[in-house]
Amino acid sequence: MSQVASQFTVHVEQVEGFEFLVRFDKEQFEPLRMDEPTPLGHDAAPNAARILAAAVGNCLSASLVFCLKKANVTTSGVTADVAVEIVRNENRKLRIGTVDVTLHTQLPADHPALASCLKTFEDFCIVTQSVRQGIDVAVHVQGT
Repeated sequence: MSQVASQFTVHVEQVEGFEFLVRFDKEQFEPLRMDEPTPLGHDAAPNAARILAAAVGNCLSASLVFCLKKANVTTSGVTADVAVEIVRNENRKLRIGTVDVTLHTQLPADHPALASCLKTFEDFCIVTQSVRQGIDVAVHVQGT
């Protein structure tokens, strides 16, 4: 049985049509506007699939930086490119089929700390590991 480590709540409210405003549980976080692509929405802001892709990319990047920091390696310029494939399931409903993440570092590909982190850093990304329970997520790390 899982033990609750923390909790948070976000508030989502409809602005108009398929445009929503997300308010976070901390005052210092700006509200986030979301919208669906046409023909449903006006494509004026990211939709939920894009926010999920951003969350996976951010979480993996942060986990890699954390691992390298624990190995006393200072990093800067870590980036992530996240490609999402939308598919139709057997009932013709749209679903996220795959998420393919490529992380880029300024470290040489054969850096010892990077090689060590590649074995463990993904396990510490709570978003990716949770998403993987239902969506195929591939991760690639590229050094210089």
